[in-house]
Amino acid sequence: MVFLRNALALALVAALAACGGGVRYRPISDVPVRIGPSYKIRGTTYTPAAQPDYDMLGYATWYGSESGNQVANGERFRPGWVTAAHKTLPLPSYVEVTALDTGRRIVVRVNDRGPYGDQARILDLSKGAAELLGVRAIGKAAVRVRVVEPSEKDRAALRKGKPARELPTVSARTLTSLQDQFSRGVGQR
Repeated sequence: MVFLRNALALALVAALAACGGGVRYRPISDVPVRIGPSYKIRGTTYTPAAQPDYDMLGYATWYGSESGNQVANGERFRPGWVTAAHKTLPLPSYVEVTALDTGRRIVVRVNDRGPYGDQARILDLSKGAAELLGVRAIGKAAVRVRVVEPSEKDRAALRKGKPARELPTVSARTLTSLQDQFSRGVGQR
């Protein structure tokens, strides 16, 4: 009798667990690319669009306490991975991010929406991306963000939470030019 009661209780627990559903995360994939409709946050309307020539100077911040949450394209947020949030780029997109204080560059997979508020903030980096770029301790860093088409090998690494191949820092001449442009005002180049 005790065995039957325990078996019945176990079956009931299993059935209820299956009904719970929980969050269904999208598998990590580059297809389909999602652009999505316009949306409004705090009175500002954002219109996602394909932007193959996107090249912008602004600020990047980082976020990391959302571990386990679902990002805008349906994937699970993993703070240690090399990902980012952008207001309007297609999801996913790949961008090259250059730190304007050091010239260090990395490739990042954009799979989320944000940052909102300060218009000069153009990218929210995951904790892993901020560490890789060397800006985690700063919190808010001047950056250049431009859309790139990385190799399939780099895309595959980023989809698995690994960094893409290491990029050389920009030349001193290019870095000085970017810093001069930034000092004149952030925005589209």
